[in-house]
Amino acid sequence: MFQNLDIFQMASGLAKHASSRQEVIAKNIANADTPEYRAQDIASFQETYQGAQSQSSMKASRAGHLSGATPENTFITQIDAADPSSPNGNTVALETEMMKATEVRHQHDLAMSVYKSSMNILRTSLGR
Repeated sequence: MFQNLDIFQMASGLAKHASSRQEVIAKNIANADTPEYRAQDIASFQETYQGAQSQSSMKASRAGHLSGATPENTFITQIDAADPSSPNGNTVALETEMMKATEVRHQHDLAMSVYKSSMNILRTSLGR
């Protein structure tokens, strides 16, 4: 029922994007001392959400329906961060990764706030 409401789709998409980006940031931090490791990031939510919306208008409504349909999160692609490299070729800057982690936490909190507010409005409109 709630999957058809755009606000819930957007809040869910933002939470999934934040989760994916946090995963990439954690991987970068874990490999901060690995020689020749290239820091990665994920495209902004705006780009990925618009990309998902501009894909085909046909959407799979259940498993097995439209068997050629792509999964929902395949539009998230990792990109190589353009940070300067250290002498060992590693491009991870811990300060930058910590700033990104703070930004991601803010995005996730925003997604949860939108979701909770929308649920409260929906409950109020139903008289519960």
